[in-house]
Amino acid sequence: MSIYRLVLFALLFACNQLVAAESDQVLDTAERHARHQTQGLPGKVSIRIGKLDVTKLPPCTTHEAFTPQGARMLGKTTVGVRCLGPNAWSVLVPLEISVTGSYVTTARAILAGKAIQNDDLHVLTGDISSLPTGIIADPAYALGKTLRNSLAAGQLLRSDQLIAPLAIRQGQSVRIISKGQGFSVSGEGKALTNASEGQNIQVRTISGQTVSGVAHSDGSVEIIF
Repeated sequence: MSIYRLVLFALLFACNQLVAAESDQVLDTAERHARHQTQGLPGKVSIRIGKLDVTKLPPCTTHEAFTPQGARMLGKTTVGVRCLGPNAWSVLVPLEISVTGSYVTTARAILAGKAIQNDDLHVLTGDISSLPTGIIADPAYALGKTLRNSLAAGQLLRSDQLIAPLAIRQGQSVRIISKGQGFSVSGEGKALTNASEGQNIQVRTISGQTVSGVAHSDGSVEIIF
């Protein structure tokens, strides 16, 4: 083999190595971003990275991943990777994210307004990446709550379909607990609105002042200064 061919072969080999290294760097950056974005999902996350041709991209020493506008980090989606230097470019890396986890369905028909009991629910396990947002993984979250609309048996249960029971009703006498740095004071008042646990509620104190606080299940209202 002539020296010319040896040099050409060496250059081609080096070029292929650089392209492979660039491709690995881009794909690794996209995968790390996807894992970071999905680390809070309930269940076991699997990420499959698609193919990407980077042969025409200029060299890059610093990569940054981002979530494209409107992209959802579930199912078939994309992660953007941009070059911060020495050249400026960006690409979209195709990937597929599947999540195996638990989700709650109705075990039987449930009427709107009826408090949900444990026997009303059924827990399934499967790929939740194609399911709508707001699915419930733990049936305990739904117990004691009611449905906005009736559901037939075998229907997926979502958090936006549930109504929490009222912790405080309008006109009810409540205990007001005011807390601040180094002090805690309690008093009496009357609820001006309805509220479930954790919701904001307005209360009129004995002196006639209207204050806002957070409703608790024991009928008290907490005001933090």
